[in-house]
Amino acid sequence: MVSMNTTQTEALISLVAVLGLFVLMVAPAVIGILRDRRIERQIRRARAVPVTEPPDPPAVSRPAHGTAPRHSARAA
Repeated sequence: MVSMNTTQTEALISLVAVLGLFVLMVAPAVIGILRDRRIERQIRRARAVPVTEPPDPPAVSRPAHGTAPRHSARAA
């Protein structure tokens, strides 16, 4: 069985600590880059869609058959 001496254990702990700090420092940058790429992809996709004219306004419709206009109660 292979065992580690004190120096090797301290080196391993230091290595893990440095890697952990590196991940904490780099993670926000990587997340920001990925977010920017997603937004740029959405912008490119939106620019690729042809611009169409807005639809004609809907015609004024009549109330449904059998419904009476609602009146609010007047104060006395």
